[in-house]
Amino acid sequence: MPQDYTITRNDAHDRFETTVDGVLCVLEYRLRGDVMTITHTGVPDAVGGRGIAAALTRFALDDARREGRRVVPACAYSIAWLAKHPEYADLVDRG
Repeated sequence: MPQDYTITRNDAHDRFETTVDGVLCVLEYRLRGDVMTITHTGVPDAVGGRGIAAALTRFALDDARREGRRVVPACAYSIAWLAKHPEYADLVDRG
């Protein structure tokens, strides 16, 4: 399904976000040095099932790669998504 929304990094609120059909969707994170911990992925039911959480996760991981960050998946969605996308395994901080 084509993506018809824009994802941005909102540093003031420690999240990646997009608004779809007027509904805010987020991937929240915490930064400690060069490690980004994904703490929550939230897509309300009103816009669920469109691949928005996957797009937010991919965007966040691509951003982490560009910034030279390691990633700790701490929410259930990010853990499951990473398990299905081994191309991002090199980012996971196993420390």
